[in-house]
Amino acid sequence: MPSNKTLIDVHLPQLAESLVSATIGKWLKKPGDPVEQYEPILEVITDKVNAEIPSTLDGVMGELLAEEGQEVQVGAVICRIETASAEESPASGQAASVAASPAAGTTNAGVQPDESQRSRYSPAVQTLAAEHGLDLRQIAGTGLGGRITRKDVLAFIEQGGRGAVAAPPVAPAAAATATPPVQPQAMPSAAPAPTSAIPAGLNAAAGPVRHSGLHLTENPPIPTIEVEGGDRSEYFIDVTPIRNTIATRMRQSVSEIPHGWMMIEVDVTNLVQLRNKVKQEFMQKEGVNLTYLAFLLKAVVGAIKDYPIMNSVWAVDKIIVKRDINISLAVGTEDSVLTPVIKKADQKNIAGLAREIEELATKVRSGKLKLDDMQGGTFTVNNTGSFGSILTQPIINYPQAAILTFESIVKRPVVINDMIAVRSMANLCLSLDHRILDGVICGRFMQRVKENMESYNLETQVY
Repeated sequence: MPSNKTLIDVHLPQLAESLVSATIGKWLKKPGDPVEQYEPILEVITDKVNAEIPSTLDGVMGELLAEEGQEVQVGAVICRIETASAEESPASGQAASVAASPAAGTTNAGVQPDESQRSRYSPAVQTLAAEHGLDLRQIAGTGLGGRITRKDVLAFIEQGGRGAVAAPPVAPAAAATATPPVQPQAMPSAAPAPTSAIPAGLNAAAGPVRHSGLHLTENPPIPTIEVEGGDRSEYFIDVTPIRNTIATRMRQSVSEIPHGWMMIEVDVTNLVQLRNKVKQEFMQKEGVNLTYLAFLLKAVVGAIKDYPIMNSVWAVDKIIVKRDINISLAVGTEDSVLTPVIKKADQKNIAGLAREIEELATKVRSGKLKLDDMQGGTFTVNNTGSFGSILTQPIINYPQAAILTFESIVKRPVVINDMIAVRSMANLCLSLDHRILDGVICGRFMQRVKENMESYNLETQVY
């Protein structure tokens, strides 16, 4: 009954105090779909996090006013929801004129989800499909524009999709506009891409020793890249909103912050022995892995307490020193880098830090990271040693003053009391904002971290 229907404007809410805009990631409701109050209607991307926006009322989804991939200002109208009666909303008076427009009666008809990205597959998706003999056209995509993600493929496999018939080769006409899926290796018609078509960075060898940390992708297979139009000299990867945000932040950091760098060597032999002693019992008691990263965070937090200027930001005419020590963890995922935050890390013991590390890692793996999990970081730590790296020069997580990387633990001969001994050694690398920090203060800070790391012994308590 048209007289009992009202279209209510839905605005993009203020998800965080500093948030001024967000990118529409994916609409969870299409025009004509029923909507319940508090039910998520779309995902938005902001600060490298997907956040779900719930409906504030019951009704039926009407017109979608923002497209997927579009950047929208906070407070802008993003869609309209049709309610059962005008009395259900105080804003119904001004929305009634919208309901009377001719477009309102045709909103639900002929609306199809955006499939523009569905046929463009990432290297990781292509590799999984080839390994399991999957037809990617049989898999429902949940990514931007219906694009199939690695999670979609893994979910399809878990549901018994292994061994599906592979997709036939893409017709030449279609190959000019879409990247074809990788064919299973069992089919002789699918020729593998030559080595020259694979970026050199994907063939980098791992370092000598790996240790546990927050990087979620270890030893990823080198993907077979299918190029467009038969030209094997180049291929194309769409820039996602997350990748665009990372690019913007990294460019801002490098252009605005004069980066300095230093490295210090740490003897972690006693730490290795301590962790080996307690890790099994800790796992049985807590159900989480006790990583070296938890011990490093405790050492870093202790050093920041002694040198609080490390926990600061540049504000042109003043330096703002943060009271709370909130450690940002650089977490590598399949296609991005996230920096979830351990709030008030100085108030947690080693066990508490280990639990927070596991909790944040689980959220990242499951895509459950919230905007609040990414806010308020004051100092960043990155566990590059999980890749076997022994030396890195990280870019500062703007607008923080410094970032520390924990490199791979390697057994090396060292001189102790004029004698040669085999010890477990690791490098700590620090990039610093030279507007705020100088070599003297950072050198003393690194020495304190080193002292804290080397002070661990078999009697150290994790609780």
